[in-house]
Amino acid sequence: MNNKIKSFIKELIPYVIILIVVVLIRSFIVTPVMVSGTSMSPTLKGREIMILNKLDKKITRYEIVVLDTNHEDIIKRVIGLPGETISCENNTIYVNSRKIDDKFGSGVTSDFKKITLGKDEYFVLGDNRENSLDSRYYGPFKKKEIKGSTKLIVFPFHKIGKVK
Repeated sequence: MNNKIKSFIKELIPYVIILIVVVLIRSFIVTPVMVSGTSMSPTLKGREIMILNKLDKKITRYEIVVLDTNHEDIIKRVIGLPGETISCENNTIYVNSRKIDDKFGSGVTSDFKKITLGKDEYFVLGDNRENSLDSRYYGPFKKKEIKGSTKLIVFPFHKIGKVK
C-alpha cells in the first residue's frame, strides 16, 4: 500500500470508532424519542424530545414508558403491574380492588372491566384519558414490548429536565 492510502486509513479509524460507539449506545443504552400527539397531555406535549433509557429493567407504577405496538411506538404511563387486577368504575381506577391515587390522569377515564395481568404484563394509560389509545384499546403489554422508560425532556430547551 502506498503512503497516501495508509495515511487516509489512519485518519479514518477514529471516525469509524466514534460511529460504532454511537450506534452501540443508541441501540442498547439510550436514544432520543419524540412525543407525538396529545395522549400524555398535560404532562407531555407533542414534539417534545425525550431520552429513552433502554437499560431500565425494573418497571414501576406511574413510570412513563415507550411501547412497541407493531405499527408505531407510543408513550404511556404504567398503571398496572404483573399479576395485578385492574379496573375502572365511575372515573376511579382500582388496583387489586383498592382505589389508586390517579394524580396524573386528566379528563374522564372511561370504565373498563376487571382485567388480571399475566406474570409479564403491564397495563398502561395515557395521561389525557379522553384522547389516548392505550391498554384500554390494545390490551395489556408484555415486558418485551416495553422499549424502556423515559424521564428526561431535552427539547424544547426551556423544558429541559425531569418529568414526573
